[in-house]
Amino acid sequence: MHRYSRVVLFVLISVFAAASAQAVEKIALRAPAVPLVPVDPYFSIWSPADKLTDAGTVHWTRSPNRLTSLVRIDGKSYRLMGNEPKAVPALEQIGVTILPTTVTYEFAGAGVKVSLAFMTPLLPEDLMLLSRPIAYLSWNVASTDGKTHDVAVYFDANAELTVHNANNETVAWEPVQFGDISALKVGSVDQPVAEMKGDGVRIDWGYLYLAAEKSQGAKMQIQPAAAARDAWGKMLPTLAVRPTIAKDAPVLSATIELGQVGSQGVSRWIMLAYDDVYSAQYLHHLVKGYWKKDGAEIGDLLKTSATEYAALTERCAAFDRELMADLEKAGGPKYAWLGALAYRQSLAASKLIADAKGQPLFFCKENTSNGCMGTVDVFYPQAPLPLLISPSLSRAMLVPILEYSKSHYWKWPNAPHDMGTWPQANAQVYGGTASDGGMPVEETGNMLLLVAAVAQMDGNVDFADNYWTVLTRWARYLEEKGFDPENQLCTDDFAGHLAHNANLSVKSICALGAFGKLATMHGDKATGDRYLAMARKFALEWTKVADDGDHFRLAFNQPKTWSSKYNMVWDKILDLNLFPEAAVKKEMAFYRKNLDTYGLPLDNRKHGAPGNRQAYWSKTDWAFWTACLTNNQEDFDAITAPIYTFMDKAEQRVGLTDLYFTDKLDTASMHSRPVIGGIFIKMLYDKAVWKKWASRDKTNARGPWAELPKAPVTKTVVAPHSIHWHYTTSKPGKSWQARGFDDTGWKTGVGGFGSEGTPGINVKTHWKSADIWLRGDVTIPDGHHEDLQLSIFHDEDAEVYIDGVSAVRLRGFSTDYVPTAVHRRAPLKSGTFLFAVHCHQTEGGQGIDLGVIDVQADK
Repeated sequence: MHRYSRVVLFVLISVFAAASAQAVEKIALRAPAVPLVPVDPYFSIWSPADKLTDAGTVHWTRSPNRLTSLVRIDGKSYRLMGNEPKAVPALEQIGVTILPTTVTYEFAGAGVKVSLAFMTPLLPEDLMLLSRPIAYLSWNVASTDGKTHDVAVYFDANAELTVHNANNETVAWEPVQFGDISALKVGSVDQPVAEMKGDGVRIDWGYLYLAAEKSQGAKMQIQPAAAARDAWGKMLPTLAVRPTIAKDAPVLSATIELGQVGSQGVSRWIMLAYDDVYSAQYLHHLVKGYWKKDGAEIGDLLKTSATEYAALTERCAAFDRELMADLEKAGGPKYAWLGALAYRQSLAASKLIADAKGQPLFFCKENTSNGCMGTVDVFYPQAPLPLLISPSLSRAMLVPILEYSKSHYWKWPNAPHDMGTWPQANAQVYGGTASDGGMPVEETGNMLLLVAAVAQMDGNVDFADNYWTVLTRWARYLEEKGFDPENQLCTDDFAGHLAHNANLSVKSICALGAFGKLATMHGDKATGDRYLAMARKFALEWTKVADDGDHFRLAFNQPKTWSSKYNMVWDKILDLNLFPEAAVKKEMAFYRKNLDTYGLPLDNRKHGAPGNRQAYWSKTDWAFWTACLTNNQEDFDAITAPIYTFMDKAEQRVGLTDLYFTDKLDTASMHSRPVIGGIFIKMLYDKAVWKKWASRDKTNARGPWAELPKAPVTKTVVAPHSIHWHYTTSKPGKSWQARGFDDTGWKTGVGGFGSEGTPGINVKTHWKSADIWLRGDVTIPDGHHEDLQLSIFHDEDAEVYIDGVSAVRLRGFSTDYVPTAVHRRAPLKSGTFLFAVHCHQTEGGQGIDLGVIDVQADK
């Protein structure tokens, strides 16, 4: 493997309080992948290589999301970004600086130095700013040989940024003008807003904009890539707009002539923005991004963003310097390096949405796992980042689950697991709406701890008071079930169910103590004293039943086992003082003796790893939490050192992984996830630093938040299990979904199809192969229908056609029959229609079934 990364790839800027001078320390580490445009789970563009010219840019899912930049110096062209066109040589890259809001690549050659910067205004004090779906790209060129050089820069963006599958989805484009802002726009023709859900899903609705202010002198045009790149600003005949498959579509391009460039240098910039129009579903209602809460539209955003560019550049630089200095002070230069990457990645895997009252809702996406939305045990490890930088963001993270828990939709005594599958926050999907979520102690403890952390940050329980009945119910649940957990999952569900889980017990004990502090702050000292006393009693008992000599066990009933007790961090952060210091030191000493080559194993269990080997798992977020337990720098450095080595040498060129095997460099089982924000846990140990950052919150979102939207009322029109289908498990020929296709050789059966035991579906016809295709006539009776939709169960990926027209595409799996709108072209109305369905299955249970419902406004 080419190790360019040993050249300086990162420049860490440290700011010392005692002086205004800046010291620069060079860190010879490279990122597995660099987040260039870290906006949200859809608008998320990465460079998966050491050099920006070694590979095309990609979405976090690894699918192409290509951006290209060239520079022309004295008539000769060079590549700055992307590996195309291959005939154009790459200008030598000499460095890259990764900071929380800005990534800057530096190049040198042909007598000039070129800097290409990607700035996203991820400034947390103002959530309107933080939520903007925009990135600035800027070029700075200066002569290095004492001569002047004729220079121009070029940029283009591919239409594949606007679709899930560039091979079969069509796009259309147009130039638009917003005052002094010239923009180019592209988006899918179909615009199926928030219809497709799942994990490895890219957006297939909304519009990408390439925009430039008049002052930047950009010549912008939409042309085929080769023509645009060869033109170098020469305006070509306008391209006729016609629906085109995305892979064959023209690019949005901009060329800027810098003229004669000397040693003083010349800078120019452009904007890349994505208007998703609506961002998500929330209880089946479409909701907009937070930046739109006061009525702004994309033209307003582009004009405002252009006006504020200079000021934002200064603000971002100041923010980066200060946060990097605080990170370095807390954990050293390598910790600051990882913190910059984690900041960008964690926010890029999340989205700020506005509720019906314009209050912020902060949803994370469970990337590379199951695509869940607002997962409690995902934003629990992510939480140290929002807790540090923004009380408003922290409250916005908790509100959806708190509102869901106090509503009539949630019937269980414990906290839910999630709010749905991205981008549909319509109800819990993990285990289905008719279950407790499968992680009852885990999620309940998480929520109590995080609400307590917000109260500590605020210095009051005003936020908690809004949900006191729910919090009390959860505390009572943990009082009964938390100390010795039953056989259930915890956040590390990939390891399977475990009874008597000692680390889960730690979480419960800390959460009970946290509720005790909340109750005291709430004005109920008697309840506070009772729960704090209970937590102290449980902690003392824990040290006895979990004891295994020189360490504490994985499970109370499993001697000669161990696990990292990362949940214990809250004992110090929340000043609970429940567990004896000697117990914490004993556990840390054991961890340091059991470090593996590339990190601290999660526990003593080995699992099947690539190459048919058995190896330990490590969780990056939990390892950093564990490293903080003693609040001792030497312990912290010992636990984290092998993690930096792994990230520097990782073979998988993806976002930072939080689940990998500790013996080799070949895995990144989960990556690009919001949980990496958990490495900021160490910052919460410094109360002064925490208070400094939290006190800058200008948004000051304290509610009242809107109540959960009312779910639509549905009336069955065609019941599932009532449709008789022709089906096959062998791939049919072309046009299998069309009415004229001959399916006489197919078998017949009634829905639902699947394997016995799959939760949420009543299996009538057994199906166990990887794929199944269904065809059947469905009669929708006459009558007044408000909004006909499908009610569909799918495990896993499914596509539905109605009279040969693509109606629905679904990713992942459901655990219930879900109301699903069909595409506007599909003929869902009274009459008889041919329904054709394909479902693909990879693992676990499987099933496919559907009916037709009328979705009616709540009367």
